[in-house]
Amino acid sequence: CVLCGRTDDCPEKYGEKRIYVEYNLTVHYYCLLMSSGIWQRGEEDEGVDGFLITDIRKEVNRAAKLKCNICKKKGASIGCVAPKCKRSYHFPCGLQRECIFQFMEDFRSYCWEHRPVQKFTDKEPRGASQCTICLDLVEHLPVYTVLKSPCCKNAWFHRECLQYQALSAGIFFFRCTVCNNKDKFQKEMLRMGIHIPERDASWELEENAYQDLLHCYQHCDVKRCLCKKGRDYNEPDSKWEIKRCQYCGSRGTHLACSSMKSWEQNWECMECRSIFAKSGKYSKRKKRALATSEKTNGTTCLLEEPPPKSPRQSSGSPRNFLLQSSKIMCQNLSPCSHLELPASDRMTTSLSPVKSNRSWSLTQKHLREQRREVCNILKELKVQVKTKTTRLNINAESIWSNALKGFRQRNFSPTNTIEVNFSNCKNRSKTNTSAASKYHFFQLLILHLQNSSLFEGSSGKNLALDFQAVKENLYFEAGKMIAVSLVHGGPSPGFFSKTLFDCLVYGPENVKPALEDVADVDVAQTIQMIKYANSLSSLQSTLQDCCEFLTAAGCLRPVTALCDKNMLVNDILIYHVIKRITLPLESFRQGLKTLGVLEKMQMHPDAFSSILCHKPERLSAETICDLFTIHSSSDVNKLKGAGFWMGYLRDVESGESVVTLEDILLFVTGSCYIPSIGFDPEPTIKFLHIRYPIGKRLLNCLELPITKTYQQFKNKMELTIRNTLRVEGE
Repeated sequence: CVLCGRTDDCPEKYGEKRIYVEYNLTVHYYCLLMSSGIWQRGEEDEGVDGFLITDIRKEVNRAAKLKCNICKKKGASIGCVAPKCKRSYHFPCGLQRECIFQFMEDFRSYCWEHRPVQKFTDKEPRGASQCTICLDLVEHLPVYTVLKSPCCKNAWFHRECLQYQALSAGIFFFRCTVCNNKDKFQKEMLRMGIHIPERDASWELEENAYQDLLHCYQHCDVKRCLCKKGRDYNEPDSKWEIKRCQYCGSRGTHLACSSMKSWEQNWECMECRSIFAKSGKYSKRKKRALATSEKTNGTTCLLEEPPPKSPRQSSGSPRNFLLQSSKIMCQNLSPCSHLELPASDRMTTSLSPVKSNRSWSLTQKHLREQRREVCNILKELKVQVKTKTTRLNINAESIWSNALKGFRQRNFSPTNTIEVNFSNCKNRSKTNTSAASKYHFFQLLILHLQNSSLFEGSSGKNLALDFQAVKENLYFEAGKMIAVSLVHGGPSPGFFSKTLFDCLVYGPENVKPALEDVADVDVAQTIQMIKYANSLSSLQSTLQDCCEFLTAAGCLRPVTALCDKNMLVNDILIYHVIKRITLPLESFRQGLKTLGVLEKMQMHPDAFSSILCHKPERLSAETICDLFTIHSSSDVNKLKGAGFWMGYLRDVESGESVVTLEDILLFVTGSCYIPSIGFDPEPTIKFLHIRYPIGKRLLNCLELPITKTYQQFKNKMELTIRNTLRVEGE
């Protein structure tokens, strides 16, 4: 290395060793970052990540005059930033002498005498505890090699362990291993010299890292297998197709080996059957399952919405193990009234039940800013879309099956321009491939996905477990459809729960689910009983009553103290909300990677949260007014026309008109909502000497008549918009 003079190639300690043969230059990346007399004056692709070659040469010449205070050799390019401190040293020497290098802002360096230290109070517990990364003992001492968490009192780490963890996790996933705090933890670790690279986690960059999760169990486990080709033989759509246990999925049988006539019939393995037999409800359950399977016919009813009055149950939920005891049934608990809270309100519910108007307006203002940021990001992604078109033939009454068929057709590509052709139920084409058809298609598709059996919950939804959907890879298709919709002009989904969003962005291992994430009322009620047990005896009694459920979930543990309930509740939540849907979640993530949407979500989580976790803002006069840019040949006409236009929008908003704000938007653009990516081209208004308003949808241009009075303007607007939309509807 031209700066430190060492030949070591250790990326963990010195950064990547860069060799540039054409410049006869070798340099450690950290040595370059920390050198005191050089700055990035070029673009990222110039020189060495923005450090120009000529500047590096000058820095080498400058350092050649400085002697290292540690090894006493020349070439010390790094100096302590403390006032009046004149110590200089090489980067490797500084590490050896326990200097602090801050990989942020100005990339400051502090010598061993002036380095920042963590504050230790007299109340700090002395002794030793486990490092929560390597699990070896770490002494509670104010030394360089030991760091404590700023957010958890009893979390201590080895510096070396933290550095390796940061290099592996990257800036998106590096957080406190105890409480998952990210902002406060990263700020303190950067101050104490931990380098957190601005890249995705190493496990996310590994190709096919989650391939094993996509493997389905394929083995016949019945006592006497009739298949001559062996227990592992599986031939789809025949009597030798392997059917997995509908409850655990970890046992299988050939259809013929269990005398099953069709794949739609449910099958339970002996282990699950014995659990039900003990509860005395197996026979009743079997009758119900068979009745359901007779009604179900493949994909067509796979995504039907259950009756609105009955709580949604995911098909993989072990709810049937629950509440089998009269003790639990008699408890007068209100099952999760808090489950109905919107996803966006969960964080603030415990702090402030009723938001003030000022707080609400500030929240809306913040969301608008985030949505503007998302709009710009999605426009960057839309650059991938080509002029080559793919046409989708859609029947609105069969939106899901038609969309699935279209997205799976051989010539479909997310980078092609999408045209939609709607047809009625009699298959008579309504040749309409305008932007209006595309907007309407994506609106229907997102609404259908929101209410499908792929998701569960009320306002903020999590993924549900549907084995049939897993088999048909529908979670992947759903993720792909949402990604394509966002880039091609679809609406903001707005129905993701905060937990689902965090699982997608930060990874499920870094997410702590809450009780409101449990959509199954029976499971939620059981968790409540455990959580609010006020004595050890009542806790043990509750656990005994739902022993089978805890065993199936892998959460059964000995309870010796009342405080053990907190860990038990956490285990149940993690199992039910996250571990149970590991396969659907990974498949959904893969779908969202389409067109690079997931990558942008991970880079800009706050921005994307505004459109995925929050419902779109209701149209208002102000929103519509800000959406349009006014052009006019005369300032007088522009001023007068703008006044009429704004007055009309206020009348529409207050209900003093026969049309709605959605009607106005539809008249001009062909869409009754504002797409997440915005309109292209941006909507404009022109005031012209014409008799009636004209909506030019190809240009998103609204041409308005110049009138003498406001009443004339209003009458012409209402007559034209109402009649135009009525004719289109017919």
